[in-house]
Amino acid sequence: MSGQTISTAYIEANGLAFEVDMCGEGEKLALLLHGFPESKYSWRAQLPVFAELGYTAWAPNLRGYGGTSRPKGVAAYHMDHLLDDVAGLIDAARARGVKGPVTLVAHDWGGAIAWTFVLKKLRPLERFIVMNLPHPTLMGKALRTWAQLKKSWYIFFFQIPWLPEKMMLLRNAQPIAKAFRGMAVDKSRFPDSVLDHYRQNAQLPGAMTAMINYYRANFRGTPPAEWTDPPMVDVPTLMIWGEEDSALGKELTYGTEDLVTDFTIRYLPQVSHWVQQEAPETVNAMIRAWIEGRHVPQAGLGGRLLLADS
Repeated sequence: MSGQTISTAYIEANGLAFEVDMCGEGEKLALLLHGFPESKYSWRAQLPVFAELGYTAWAPNLRGYGGTSRPKGVAAYHMDHLLDDVAGLIDAARARGVKGPVTLVAHDWGGAIAWTFVLKKLRPLERFIVMNLPHPTLMGKALRTWAQLKKSWYIFFFQIPWLPEKMMLLRNAQPIAKAFRGMAVDKSRFPDSVLDHYRQNAQLPGAMTAMINYYRANFRGTPPAEWTDPPMVDVPTLMIWGEEDSALGKELTYGTEDLVTDFTIRYLPQVSHWVQQEAPETVNAMIRAWIEGRHVPQAGLGGRLLLADS
């Protein structure tokens, strides 16, 4: 796909050590935030594209994941700390000489963090790309409906102490592997080698508890004010959405255009929640076209491009 190579380094930010996959040496920064139960590895197909587009691209393991620092306790995974991590990583890139504009790219839990970061305007951003995670205001409304509550049952299960991690790690973390291949439409995108990475990640000491603590720390108490009474998002935003998402329905995207001044959305039929891993060629073509200011192509069945722009 690309001659760009991905390297890994440790970056100090917000008092933690982040294990970061890096690609490119451009003036602009692309910071890619993964979801649950993923890792920086989920962006393996996108990092080289950002490098080719003139970015220094960083995909960190978020706090608690992989080789990144794993603070103890539920409170350490509250949104306030997650936002400070993102700000700290941007500041760390600045300290290393990456002075150009910032594009924030996110999926799933990374999307929840990124939306909140955008809404709070914690650092200037040039662009925002989000995949399969709705605007928090729309998500909050949906969680008051029975249809979405049924899909989000796991959020409530994860509130229980110790039992969820014990269940997720059964039989060599088989439920982790099932989360990917079971939900995927094109299961060939999740061979054993990919599943083994996520299984091993989850089985690192303390990792599964840290990963589930995101749910424990952020679905109790009062949500951020920006979720319930959001300011208008003025950062140009591209939303890419795999339609066969069994946890988050396509209807959660409806109305986003009323909350974002410059909004582009593309749906990928017959593609699951794991959109950038299941249809990387199409996702990458959409990203490239959007950043280059061209018409963003549409996707047909199976996430295949309907129209390739010249």
